[in-house]
Amino acid sequence: MALTINHLSIRTLDMESTRRFYVDLLGLSVGPRPAFPFPGLWLYRGDHADVANAVVHVIGMDPNDPEGLKKYLGDRDVSALTGSGAVDHIAFLADDLAGMLANLQARGVTPRQRTVPSIGLHQLFLDDPNGVVVELNYPAAEKQALDAAA
Repeated sequence: MALTINHLSIRTLDMESTRRFYVDLLGLSVGPRPAFPFPGLWLYRGDHADVANAVVHVIGMDPNDPEGLKKYLGDRDVSALTGSGAVDHIAFLADDLAGMLANLQARGVTPRQRTVPSIGLHQLFLDDPNGVVVELNYPAAEKQALDAAA
C-alpha cells in the first residue's frame, strides 16, 4: 500500500481572508472544485487540469446553512477553529481499496464513503484516536470494480 499526502483542508468562517493568505501571500491560485453541498475553494500549486495540484482545500462554514457540510464531512465546533483546530482533515492518495476495506472490516471500523464522479475519486473518511479526520483517496475505478464483483 502506498500513501502520499494529497491536500490540507481548512474550515473557516472567513473564506476571503483565507483565500488572500494562500493566494496573495503563498502564490497558490483558485481553481476548479467539485459541486460539494457547502461553500469552499480549491487552491492549486500549478496546472488546474490536474486535481493533484489542489493542495489546499478551504471549507467555508455557512452559519445560516450548515447542513450540507455537516452531512458531508461532519459537524465541528466553531469555537475550535483557531490554531490547529482550523485544520479539518488530512488526505492521502492511496491504492488497494479492497485491501483497506477488508482491513477496516476486520478491525470493526466503518468508514464514511463518498464518490466524487466528476474527478474519478472514491473517498474513505476515518477518525483517528485524537479526532483528526483522515481521508483516503482511491481511483473511483477501484470502487466500481468492487461493486461489479459484488
